[in-house]
Amino acid sequence: MKTRIIKCASVIAILLAAQTASAYEDEKTEVLCKDPKFTDFTLKEYLEPEKIEVPPEAAFEFKVSAWSNPATIRLSGRNENIPFTVESNSSFHRIKAKLPASMTGKFVRINAAVKAVLGCEEKKGWLVKVSEGPAAAPAPETAAPAPATPAEAAKPQAGEAPKAETPAAPAAPAPSAPAATAEPAQPAPQ
Repeated sequence: MKTRIIKCASVIAILLAAQTASAYEDEKTEVLCKDPKFTDFTLKEYLEPEKIEVPPEAAFEFKVSAWSNPATIRLSGRNENIPFTVESNSSFHRIKAKLPASMTGKFVRINAAVKAVLGCEEKKGWLVKVSEGPAAAPAPETAAPAPATPAEAAKPQAGEAPKAETPAAPAAPAPSAPAATAEPAQPAPQ
């Protein structure tokens, strides 16, 4: 009789343990996958106020996080695959590519997609405007020539004896006067 009671008690204990074990659901599988990150895109993106254009067949690069699978990287623009190379290290994967000649003079959305090692996928895109000719964005304005440096002012005039100078470390360029270079010349009031 004792054995019968022990057998019944053990059957009940096994049934209760199985029921609580089946109620457990693993919810952490969704959180474990870390999305790849895209950083350091080198081309200037097209934005309305600046309207910056990039030169045709411009080379560009960007970085993808180290937990992404470099074999799954896809790069395209205007429904055309863009050839690229991958340089990997322990911190990131550097993707280097060049815009195809067929994209000259067009707006191009460069699309990149990559899967993480654990399977989740991340996509990123950048809008660029490729210029018609070799000139890219307007060149930055050239600064006005700096005023005479003190060394030039100290040069001896005709008839004066030269002053002895001691060699020194190269001096930093003299700052230009902000009023002289920042504002255009205006006519004198009459």
